[in-house]
Amino acid sequence: MSVEGTETLYAEVIGDPIAQSKSPAIHGFWLEKLGLRAEYRACHVRAEELEEYFALRRKDPRWRGCNVTMPHKQAVLPLLDRIDPLAERIGAVNTVTRGEDGTLTGYNTDAAGFLEPLRPLLERTHLFRMARVLGTGGAARAIVAALAAQNVVIVLAGRDPGKARALLDELDPGGEHHVAPLAHFSEPTDFAFDDRAGCFDLIVNASPLGMAGQPPLAFDFSHAPPGSVVYDIVTHPLDTEFLQAARAAGFVTLDGLTMLIGQAAEAFGKFFGAEPPRADGDAELRRLLTA
Repeated sequence: MSVEGTETLYAEVIGDPIAQSKSPAIHGFWLEKLGLRAEYRACHVRAEELEEYFALRRKDPRWRGCNVTMPHKQAVLPLLDRIDPLAERIGAVNTVTRGEDGTLTGYNTDAAGFLEPLRPLLERTHLFRMARVLGTGGAARAIVAALAAQNVVIVLAGRDPGKARALLDELDPGGEHHVAPLAHFSEPTDFAFDDRAGCFDLIVNASPLGMAGQPPLAFDFSHAPPGSVVYDIVTHPLDTEFLQAARAAGFVTLDGLTMLIGQAAEAFGKFFGAEPPRADGDAELRRLLTA
């Protein structure tokens, strides 16, 4: 876990494993574009090393903070001095910053990163907003919290509907949300959707299904209302079978890099006190990450 001595300010990403993380490439790209004298690194930290890691980093004035990836997003909570209200509500932290006095504050930028590409749509007035969210893991927590705050009615689908109901009741107890078994969406339906004019409909894969090494996500697009936006947070592969099928069925799609870059942009400002350069809509960065 050691870092070689240098006077350069730095931030990093921690996780177990960590080699697959795209965060160093994203933050490094922005730092170079802005000409900032700072670095962003990857640090492999195992569960039993978390406490020692933060004890060392809080003493280092060069350390601006870290992003936290699996499996530590919940384990870091008791090691921090302050937790942002949104992160506390979600129950997971993916960004930690160090104050000048060494205090550590935890944030969740996943929610903002997820919503970023949807904001132009959500700024409109709708008669009704509904999202079908597939998955009940850690990523789904941030997505459910983000959507509920935007007055979206959620249908949360998981292998265990009881777990889905508990998650909804915890994150938005007053919401009129629904649950369904994940298998419900794998078979065709002849449901006749009503007029969707003035409505916002979203389909989200918040599960690891479709990721390299995982089974594919079984979803029949007869369950998607006309005009739905289809969003897959999987980043490897980037163009999943789920997104390919959605495009073939005529739906607008958003891929996992969209959320990944969005949450990184939120964290970058907290670490380095500067807005990342995104005037080209992240086109050059996306080319770098997919090369």
